[in-house]
Amino acid sequence: MGAADLDAVMALENRVYPFPWTRGNFSDSLASGYSAWLIKVSGSLVGYAVMMQAHDEAQLLNLSIAPERRRSGFGSALLAHLLAQARSCGATRMLLEVRRSNDPALALYQHHGFAQIGERRDYYPAQQGREDALVLELKL
Repeated sequence: MGAADLDAVMALENRVYPFPWTRGNFSDSLASGYSAWLIKVSGSLVGYAVMMQAHDEAQLLNLSIAPERRRSGFGSALLAHLLAQARSCGATRMLLEVRRSNDPALALYQHHGFAQIGERRDYYPAQQGREDALVLELKL
């Protein structure tokens, strides 16, 4: 992912989430050197991910797949790529937060071996107040 991709990324981000990242979140991630990847099919954006790595730890910050492309293996392929990237850079674990209500994402992460290690109360904005985040970890 590069700055030239941000219009397409923002269009998809706004379709995927009721409380999306801002363009500044993505720009700042790129400027900070975070690992950011796209999946395209026939030139169309299908998904993207942003991962931060510090020392021996990777943090998955955002992984999104177009709603009409879900359950087609793209999320799993993108996550597998990020795990390989993290390992190759010396990470020994990956962490992430996910909405408690996001059953499809939880199933994806559990399929790849992530386990819950904590929760963050009232972490995400929600339609009715705030929603808890589950903190997941995978030992690499």
